[in-house]
Amino acid sequence: MNASDHTPADLLRSALATDPARPLVTFYDDATGERVELSVATFANWVSKTANLLQGDLAAAPGDRLALLLPAHWQTAVWLLACSSVGVCVEIGGDPADADVVVSGPAPEDLAAARACRGERLALALRPLGGRFPQAPDGFADYAVEVPGQGDRFAPFAPVDPDAPALVVGGTELTAAQVVGRARADATALGLTAPGARLLSDRPYDSWDGLSAGLYAPLAAGSSVVLCRNMDQLSAEGLAKRIESERVTSTADGDTVS
Repeated sequence: MNASDHTPADLLRSALATDPARPLVTFYDDATGERVELSVATFANWVSKTANLLQGDLAAAPGDRLALLLPAHWQTAVWLLACSSVGVCVEIGGDPADADVVVSGPAPEDLAAARACRGERLALALRPLGGRFPQAPDGFADYAVEVPGQGDRFAPFAPVDPDAPALVVGGTELTAAQVVGRARADATALGLTAPGARLLSDRPYDSWDGLSAGLYAPLAAGSSVVLCRNMDQLSAEGLAKRIESERVTSTADGDTVS
């Protein structure tokens, strides 16, 4: 990646310029059997559409706060990069009552908490292939309905400040530049040093370690992640087959796969 990349959105732009066809996020949900693989280009397109939704329809601006009530999921990764593109600070599991925008998953407890937000409220069904709710939850816009019509290219109304708050997780606030710096350091520790490196992570997105292994470090290294949800439902044999079929080179636990 370029030394001039100072925000996660910069990292994505560099990845798109370097090798748009390579896989970036391969997502598994072992409770549903879902598998989705997103190339850099496909992922970036989702990010652009989501950033346009955030900046345009939701009127979010740099410095605004977004409470993100979503599990580790490919669509969560999209939202993290969309917020970086606009300059919105993401609070993982943040208090919706203090947020300008809230993005919630389908869990009843998350939707109940999200209703405390006095700003814009969006809900994701997290169904395979980004499917919509049969009926949108009361008081929420359905992301899967709102995002397809958004533009495929994104340009922020105002420049994004790398030194502005970009992420709050586990009680720690990080600027965009700090996210990039930490991700680069983590990439080496996670073994993402060789071309084509692929990291398998089943860590939740509720900590820096989970966010870094599940998105930021692979992005910073020009690598890719195999992001697994509900992997406790996968047998040891199934895991071994996944590691082989997905050409995994290391895991979030620090293991190198030969």
